[in-house]
Amino acid sequence: MLKVEALQQSVDLISTPVAAEVSTHATTKPAGSMAAQFETLLLSTEDNITTICLNRPQKKNAISVMMYSEIIEALRLAGKDESIITVITGSGDYYCSGNDLTNFVTTKVTRSRVEQTDEEFLSMFRDFVRAFIDFPKPLIAVVNGPAVGVAVTLLGLFDTVYATDRATFHTPFTKLGMFPEGCSSYTFPRMMGAAKASEMLLFGRKLSAAEAREQGLVTDVFPDSTFQAEVWRRLKAYAQLPRNSLVLSKQLMRSHYREKLHAVNDRECEVVAGLQQSEECMNAVVSFLQSKSKL
Repeated sequence: MLKVEALQQSVDLISTPVAAEVSTHATTKPAGSMAAQFETLLLSTEDNITTICLNRPQKKNAISVMMYSEIIEALRLAGKDESIITVITGSGDYYCSGNDLTNFVTTKVTRSRVEQTDEEFLSMFRDFVRAFIDFPKPLIAVVNGPAVGVAVTLLGLFDTVYATDRATFHTPFTKLGMFPEGCSSYTFPRMMGAAKASEMLLFGRKLSAAEAREQGLVTDVFPDSTFQAEVWRRLKAYAQLPRNSLVLSKQLMRSHYREKLHAVNDRECEVVAGLQQSEECMNAVVSFLQSKSKL
């Protein structure tokens, strides 16, 4: 049986504060007017575009519990404002390194709270994915660097995905004793076929930006040196299109499989709930954190 002490040591090691790295690939997006204040996000609106920027660059934009909650709220606000399109991107060198595993294993340390904490987290995660499924406007991912885990699997719920040529896409769920999330068990086979989806989701094959485009995960890829300029030029042109037409067109396209996505999300959360209670998952996560702490 996995020792609680070993689990706590892993959390302590990997949670040691680190200085924020100086990025050579800082996100250059319109500053805009701030729609709301968040601790882990930058939310702004300019030129009919609402931008949600993941803002934990010192942690490679890993999604903490707070960030999950704030993304839900940011999507709610963006869905109701007067902008035409909504963009999600990351600050610093990474788009997003996926779920912050230190938050996950911390819930395991206090055994008396684990069931309640896991139930609350999974309920929030279910709502998190629902916010993407039900988002009413065109939602575009601007992948400014490597993407890992749920940051990748969620891309199947975006309407368009643009990536820099230095981006990579990695879904190491089974290595961590976990299960793919974000409706990817449905969207990935639908986009790239069962064999390619299995190679990525089951066996953790990392894709380059060019490979992701070939397999339908990414819409277009741009050279890193011109990525921001080219993408934002295109986005500003999209933001001049008629708002109601875009919204109604998206709703019609999504209506054919919206119920299916909700059912998939519910089922994935059920499977994740079972796996997170397993010793296999806990051992895999701790092993990963311990190896990471030695780097």
